[in-house]
Amino acid sequence: MRRTFWISALLVAIISAPGAAQGAAPPKKPLRGPDCVYVPTPYDVVEKMLEMAKVKKSDVVYDLGCGDGRIVVEAAKKAGCKAVGVEIEPNRVKEALANVKKNKVEHLVEIRQEDMFTVDLSQTTVLCLYILPSMMIKLRPQLDKLPPGARIVAHDYPITTAQEEKRVTIISNETNEKHVLYLYTVPLKPKAEE
Repeated sequence: MRRTFWISALLVAIISAPGAAQGAAPPKKPLRGPDCVYVPTPYDVVEKMLEMAKVKKSDVVYDLGCGDGRIVVEAAKKAGCKAVGVEIEPNRVKEALANVKKNKVEHLVEIRQEDMFTVDLSQTTVLCLYILPSMMIKLRPQLDKLPPGARIVAHDYPITTAQEEKRVTIISNETNEKHVLYLYTVPLKPKAEE
């Protein structure tokens, strides 16, 4: 008798819980972990990336694996354009949101906690990348969906299956290290035979 009462009480509690009987969606599946360690792009390299892509006010700049959001923040500050940072790691997302707020570009910059391999890039006119070669290969189907005329600037790691239009080497004043930048325009041209 007592056991039946407790089971009945439990069922009533579950059924009457908010959203239980109303067909509430199950909680979102947590995103997977990051694919690599975060290494920030020096600010002088960020400036060169934006310069190479000729970012202007009418552009929509995406940075996949945006870290602290420095590229999208700088694009918004310098060109007054819309920009979207995509980051999977929650602590980096918090840093990026704080950076956006600190620089007062909330009206231009959006930070999304999403997976770079599935995010919608259909509005992108400039894509900034600082990702490992294995990630670049995995990202290639996404790159092929970019709108014609979109510019891609890759930092240190090229798109190995595509021919860059321009390659620039820069020594960062911040780190005193060499950085190589690659510029592409969509549709991507196949890599030339060497």
